[in-house]
Amino acid sequence: MLIIGVGHPMRGDDAAGPIAAERLADRGLDAIVLDGEGARLIHAWEGRDQIVVIDAADGGGPPGTVHVIDAAKEALSSGRFHYSSHAFGLAEAVETSRALGDLPPNFTIYAITGADFTLGKSLSPDVAAAVERVVERIAESAEKAEMP
Repeated sequence: MLIIGVGHPMRGDDAAGPIAAERLADRGLDAIVLDGEGARLIHAWEGRDQIVVIDAADGGGPPGTVHVIDAAKEALSSGRFHYSSHAFGLAEAVETSRALGDLPPNFTIYAITGADFTLGKSLSPDVAAAVERVVERIAESAEKAEMP
């Protein structure tokens, strides 16, 4: 399993993905941080069987709401992940991989609804709490997957 934290660590709630990935890497999991540029994302998951992405998103609900998306089964709307400055971001990368037949068969996205994406701000309290929940959930899932 490769875990990808997507976002900008200095843009408020956009740091949710990078912070979660760093905490999971500290627990010994295969986790990296990417800025959300689509070509880099596709390259990162190329040839992998299981991908987990954590990203701040406009997923609906109040800040800190976590939406779990099975991207292998559900098409992604680019409007949901519009906080990236990249025109070719997460949603576009997933859908391009799907169209090319290269999307990993197990592909889960944890989309955390953000509130403030201002440069220089830190995570809002609700998003910080959501990051902790997501980290625990992914760590527990990884631990169960390793059990015989």
